[in-house]
Order: sequence, then C-alpha cells, then structure tokens
Amino acid sequence: MLAWNGCKSMYLISRQLSFCYGHRLLDYPGKCRWLHGHNGRLRITLQGKELDKLGMLCDFSHIKRSLGAWIDEHIDHKMILHRADPIVGPLQAAGEPIFLLDENPTAENIARLLFRVARELGLPVISVQLWETPDCSAVYEEAL
Repeated sequence: MLAWNGCKSMYLISRQLSFCYGHRLLDYPGKCRWLHGHNGRLRITLQGKELDKLGMLCDFSHIKRSLGAWIDEHIDHKMILHRADPIVGPLQAAGEPIFLLDENPTAENIARLLFRVARELGLPVISVQLWETPDCSAVYEEAL
C-alpha cells in the first residue's frame, strides 16, 4: 500500500455548460467597447471528500438543473452590462432583455458571478472557467 504522507484525497468533477450573451466594456479603448455577442462555454469544477451512496460527488444532471437553469433564466441570450452603461435606459425602454452588473461585464467578472451563484445554489464549486471565444478564457477560484 502506498503512503501519501498525510495528503488528503479529494474528488473533482467538471461539467460544461454553454450559453449565448452580449456585452460591451465601458471605457475600453478597443473593439469590445461596442455591443457584441459571444457563444460562451463554462466549465464548473466541484470538489469534495465524500461520495454519496451512488458513488457520486454530485450528479452531473443536478448541475445542469440548478446552475444551468439559473443561466437560462438570467443571462442566456441577454445583454450583460455595467449598471452605469448609458445604453441601459434605451434597451430597457425597448424591452430588450438585460442583466446588470456593478462592474464591467468582463469574462473575469462573469466567471466570478457564476462561481458565486453556484455557491449560493449549494454546489461545492472550486473553479469556474468561462470561454468567451475558443481561444480566450477566464478562471475564477475561491478557497472553500
């Protein structure tokens, strides 16, 4: 038998979820200052020491039913904007679906938002990675 010298064993699982969103960045000098959209891909990673009676840390379908449902209801196919963005009023007046943040809707801030939502939903999340494009992603992690 191998001795791990006090190392703690952990289980990690990941689930990917996809959604579409639009945004723009205030005070940004490049192209992202304009309204544009992304086909976002999210990877959420959960961690735990124990498995349930079925041998699972968390059922993958539970992640979809909880976090996936929150994404579908709140940010999928919506403009994610800074609360101070001057376009908010006209978009609201036009009946366009928006989701407001207190900061610029960067990939980093959206990853942090989804991490915190997952925590509030009771998921033992340790990491959220959000791809804005196939080549660009942001990761947000906090200690459990």
